[in-house]
Amino acid sequence: MDIKQLIYLCNLERERHFGRAAEASFVSQPTLSMRLKNLEKELGVALINRGNNFEGFTAEGERVLAWAREIVSVYQGLKLEVESLKHGLNGTLVIGAVPQCSIMLAQLLKSISVKFPRLDFRVSVLSADQLLEALTAHTVDIGIGFFELQTLHELHFQSQPLEDSGVDLLFHPQHFPQLVGDTPLTLREVADLPLCLAEPSRYFRRYIDQNFRDAGLTLHTRLETSSLLQLLQGIFVGLGCGIFPRGNLLPEMTPQLQRRAIAIAPMTRHAAVVVAEPGRATPLAQHFFDAAQGWLLQSVTPGLPR
Repeated sequence: MDIKQLIYLCNLERERHFGRAAEASFVSQPTLSMRLKNLEKELGVALINRGNNFEGFTAEGERVLAWAREIVSVYQGLKLEVESLKHGLNGTLVIGAVPQCSIMLAQLLKSISVKFPRLDFRVSVLSADQLLEALTAHTVDIGIGFFELQTLHELHFQSQPLEDSGVDLLFHPQHFPQLVGDTPLTLREVADLPLCLAEPSRYFRRYIDQNFRDAGLTLHTRLETSSLLQLLQGIFVGLGCGIFPRGNLLPEMTPQLQRRAIAIAPMTRHAAVVVAEPGRATPLAQHFFDAAQGWLLQSVTPGLPR
């Protein structure tokens, strides 16, 4: 058994296709298949359900795969550690992020890139449930989203909760002049408006829907999309108004749009930045997490420069 076989196994899980897994592993498909068959022979169990195409893993394969993820993650962390010792912190950090979370992610990444200029970022947009699975499977280094804090504790993740500053209605005053004001809007007032909302599979959308259902109200969703850009464009042209957690958007990017607080119950899940426990997090992930904690502290403490 060698580390390449375990990497091939992890790539096959991610790609769910022998050909694409071979490409991701930079080997031919026959080579990948042969190496995985050798691994099965050495372990004495079938790992993969084979037919004309990839048909998933056997029960034994799922158990081996869990170990493979852990070993590959440690191996990659070791390589990054050595590179960091030679050249300073560098590499690509994989971040899983939930849309409409109460953090200006670009500002955070900019702050950390100033401290670690050789650090690059790849951001994958995931649902809240997908994000927890990705953290557990080590397919992302950092998670930024909505979590049950008790679950994070039980799984031994490090977490830095984000401040829950409430929820805003985002609108263009040219199209909705009646909304200009300072007092929080009631749910009934919001229910009377056309809205541009994220798709229902997103946790923040489910939270919004549940609160209106509990109040006996139905939302008028004029535009529904998974694209944040399409949401903002719909709001800008007056197709409807948007609902966002405060702190999610950079106000400077939407100077013509206005915000007004909504009187709504807090979310049951907590927004947080999450990483594996100390000793299991990669050096890149741990340095990012430590720097993020410092940045978040400064962002809520008056008088401290970012």
